[in-house]
Amino acid sequence: MIDPAVIRAAGQIYYIHCEVHPEIAGQPSGVAINRVTHRGKVIFTNQPVLLPQECFVPLSQIESHMY
Repeated sequence: MIDPAVIRAAGQIYYIHCEVHPEIAGQPSGVAINRVTHRGKVIFTNQPVLLPQECFVPLSQIESHMY
C-alpha cells in the first residue's frame, strides 16, 4: 500500500511534467518517487530501476486517486 501523500505528490509531478513538456510523445508508465522527500521523475519504461528509498506509482493509480 502506497501512502496517499506519496500518490498525491506523484500526481503533481506527473501533471507538471505534462504542462512543461507537451511535446514529448509516448505514454508514461508512472512516477518513481522518494517516499521521504517526495521528489520524483516521470518514468516511461515498464520495469523501472529504483533506489532503496523510492517507490513506483503507476499512472493508473495516479489517475484513479485524482478522480
